[in-house]
Amino acid sequence: MAGFFSWISAIFSPSKSATVHSTPRLLNPAIRQVDDQPANPVSTRQLEEQLFSWLLDAPTSALTNDLNSAELEALDTLEHRIHQQSLEEMPRRPMTLPMLSRALSDEKVDRKELTRIILSDPALTDQLLHVANSPLFRGSHKAIESVDQAVFILGVGGIRNVISAAIMRPMMAARNSREALFAQRVWRWGLTCAKAAELVARLREKDGSLFFMTGLLPALSYITLRRELQRICRSASQPSEPSATLTYHALSRFQWATAQVLANEWNLSPEYHAKLMEAERPSPNRSVAPLNDGIIMGTREILRHAHQRNMAEEEVLKLVHIAPEEFTRIRRVILDSIEAGARARA
Repeated sequence: MAGFFSWISAIFSPSKSATVHSTPRLLNPAIRQVDDQPANPVSTRQLEEQLFSWLLDAPTSALTNDLNSAELEALDTLEHRIHQQSLEEMPRRPMTLPMLSRALSDEKVDRKELTRIILSDPALTDQLLHVANSPLFRGSHKAIESVDQAVFILGVGGIRNVISAAIMRPMMAARNSREALFAQRVWRWGLTCAKAAELVARLREKDGSLFFMTGLLPALSYITLRRELQRICRSASQPSEPSATLTYHALSRFQWATAQVLANEWNLSPEYHAKLMEAERPSPNRSVAPLNDGIIMGTREILRHAHQRNMAEEEVLKLVHIAPEEFTRIRRVILDSIEAGARARA
């Protein structure tokens, strides 16, 4: 993993002040033109800011306020911890993840063997059944009542995504009432972007499950960063709840680096690191960018459903590498799952 460490070290530099790179880098599409009209970077920036405004439940005007000296110090401390791989709120890797990763990467895996591995972890079993019965995954009104039934109905490809979501879900659950709204919105946004990335990848005959799992990592990084900021603020005798401005600066600046640290701590394969790096630094020469396209589409649709300002469809089509008819099909799937989830929560 030497390449990863050299890459992440290059992100940080002692000469960089905490006010640098405060502009969000989440929606970072590969450069392209449609009908000789380039995508509007202002629209992309506005969509990013509106997402953070919704996640943090704060007006966009509050996000870009100047940080005070204590907040700048907290941001510097956070940067140091990410650089040193010493985040105290780093979620632990699930014990069964290595076995599941090996089993799911084996095209000849036996259904009974996969069921046995899942059942060996009671907590994962409970989460898997909960996720499998959620609107995003259940294809009918009939409840899935057992792991064996879930594997049979969803197939190995489908169960891989359910396992990814089941592993992530407890880590994104709110710890207290102050975190509840943020955690709920981050989870909904992460699932939507992951599903969109999976659908785009499948259109391009790529491994949809790889992009689904990778698509959840930025959301997990948001939860991790917010909790780390709380810990830093408490230790510095500051208000334990970081301001929306400080949280925004931390999320927008360190989201990709933290996602890489998570992938490294969990010993995920180099493919995950590569997809994260491609999403953060897309090449103009790449015509296929499922993760970037999925995040853009997922962000736009989750904001539309939440009645927040978003991006016009013609602007989205300038950013993503998807034909209009493909965009419509994927959007319908995403919107159906968002609406079904909203009905389930009602």
